[in-house]
Amino acid sequence: MAAMNDLSMSTRIRSATAADLDEVLAFWKMAAEGTSISDDGEGIARLVERDPEALILAEREGSLVGTVIVGFDGWRCHLYRLAVHPEQRRRGVGGALLAAAEERFTALGGRRADAMVLDRNTSAHHAWRAAGYEPEPQWSRWVKHLTD
Repeated sequence: MAAMNDLSMSTRIRSATAADLDEVLAFWKMAAEGTSISDDGEGIARLVERDPEALILAEREGSLVGTVIVGFDGWRCHLYRLAVHPEQRRRGVGGALLAAAEERFTALGGRRADAMVLDRNTSAHHAWRAAGYEPEPQWSRWVKHLTD
């Protein structure tokens, strides 16, 4: 997936490389809602080293306009950090990223995808629903930080 074909005339979808990581971190500070303990250079470098196709980028005219982390553990498909530049929202970037993610999951044998979406990020709720995702209110996320 290192050079996926374009899903539209103006959007290039590709896997991130180590050279992209500083730009991705800066992008998340501007475009992503909230932060995580692993939102640092070491965390995403480890992700890309372990699974070079897990971090997918969307570019338009050479600029980063979107990201999604596509995690597959051999059993379940997980989506994280779907973030789109505020000026590029509602222009197909998120849909192109999700299509690439779902294509990867299907190729790996995945059967169901889930996404981490902040409850307070109501604008994202609309985008996820439009893409066919639904919340499962019977589940709660339980978290334990393993490092300080």
